Amino acid sequence: MFKSEKSTVAWWDTAVIYQVYPRSFKDSNGDGEGDLRGVINEIPYLQSLGIDAIWLSPFFKSPNKDGGYDVSDPRDVDPRFGKISDAEDLIEEAHSAGIKVIFDIVPNHFSSEHLWFKAALASKPGSPERDRFHFADGQGEGGNTPPNNWNSIFNGPAWTRVIETDGKPGQWYLHLFDSSQPDLNWENKDVSDDFEKTIRFWLDRGLDGFRIDVAHGLYKSDIHTNHRDPEGLTHALRLDLGGMDHDVRTALLSDIPFFGQTKTHEIYRKWRTILDSYPDKRMAVAEAFLYPTSRLADYVRPDELHQVFNFDYMAVEWSAEKIRDSVNRSIQELAGVGAIPSWVMDNHDSPRVVSRLKSEDKARAFALLTHALPGAVYVYQGEELGLADGIIPDEARQDPSYIRSGGKDKGRDGARVPLPWNSKESNFGFSTGTPWLPMHSSMKAHSADLQEGDSGSFLNLYRTSFALRKRLATQGVSKELVWREGPEGIVYFTRGSGFSVLANTTDAPIDVNVHTAVMVILESKGGASVDGTIVTVPAHTTLWLQS
Repeated sequence: MFKSEKSTVAWWDTAVIYQVYPRSFKDSNGDGEGDLRGVINEIPYLQSLGIDAIWLSPFFKSPNKDGGYDVSDPRDVDPRFGKISDAEDLIEEAHSAGIKVIFDIVPNHFSSEHLWFKAALASKPGSPERDRFHFADGQGEGGNTPPNNWNSIFNGPAWTRVIETDGKPGQWYLHLFDSSQPDLNWENKDVSDDFEKTIRFWLDRGLDGFRIDVAHGLYKSDIHTNHRDPEGLTHALRLDLGGMDHDVRTALLSDIPFFGQTKTHEIYRKWRTILDSYPDKRMAVAEAFLYPTSRLADYVRPDELHQVFNFDYMAVEWSAEKIRDSVNRSIQELAGVGAIPSWVMDNHDSPRVVSRLKSEDKARAFALLTHALPGAVYVYQGEELGLADGIIPDEARQDPSYIRSGGKDKGRDGARVPLPWNSKESNFGFSTGTPWLPMHSSMKAHSADLQEGDSGSFLNLYRTSFALRKRLATQGVSKELVWREGPEGIVYFTRGSGFSVLANTTDAPIDVNVHTAVMVILESKGGASVDGTIVTVPAHTTLWLQS
């Protein structure tokens, strides 16, 4: 039995939150794209996983140049996904199943199809319409050079020149992402007022919270300031660079003129006041990518946001030393502001964990290790099925980062391939139409139906670990993680006197003396044994132990 602790834990502090990428989750109408009704239809599946909440990537009105993150109306549902009533039904149905609901909000930019940007293009330099965005004159003769040397995170320059109403080349506008995503000017009151309206619009419909896209990027420094290493910066911002050293990233990312500006925190203090004004504990989680990672703690101070994603952990190598360093750093940095970590292994912007680690055994072990850490856990759809990145021919790729790089950067489509539900149906049960991204035949083995009855499957490993997390919480497992000494290559920690975790990151079995009688209550794969106080941990395996 575990030692009981008194605490005031909010629901998100220990939650398992499942990310739904709606376009690839489940298609209900046969058009080849997932939709909100498809999510509603699979709420029983989500409930069977034992999750606490779902987070949906954007399904708002959008021309879909960047997977819905180019929003043209954040208070309307794009017809490809359904209607406002479908979003309302989804919230209601999920709540009936005991599942909270979080939506994306995208405050860094709008789509170039947004009414505001169309009005800006139709207006003159210096107009109120252009002040909602970042328009500037170019440099050099005829203004032919962009205002600064900033690069787009999707490759290429971060500036595009417009043709003015007189038909001549004119000002440039800033877009840190695709040219179809003009950055908003958060110095403009229209912008802040509109986003507060959006927040209330969805909270009034019962939404439980928001995931804030590019939360660290809203305010920019002087847009005539060059960056010292724009190419190195673009390289360091890639989320698929697993294993890039924390100090290396820090050297490249510590002084970005368009990320991590102090004034950004003023926005989140206002948003926190709005969230707190609603009943039932509404929350917000920041997608913030900053180095040194100690800067992330500022986003989860008591009067700001509730969580911040841990991208340093998402890119960590399968190495005992690297994992301990990353976990320790996150816990200690957030503890300074009284915040609790949230852990993530992959998402729609990064390689799937199976592909990144190049091993299903490592991915299973990393998952079980992650699920045992104190704090919240975010799970990306298909992670629980052990999916690897999809096999996609270049001609089928749609990611703007692939297009803008001329094919050098393969982009993120591999992580966004639709889910395989049924091995016996066409398109593995995702859609009766042609899927928007091709589904390779290798996905069949990972179909949900085949994993249902297999006690050793990825799916049932996740279900078991989530159920056990909840059971351990009711038994008073400690919020505090204590590192224990172990052989090289072993991650060993305890959470209270009755629960311990061993993870072997090496290619060979390792014997560990845990100095007390224990039993294995969960293992990422078979083969473990206990002889007295000696636990044999197979290669690339994580064990949960109870004394």
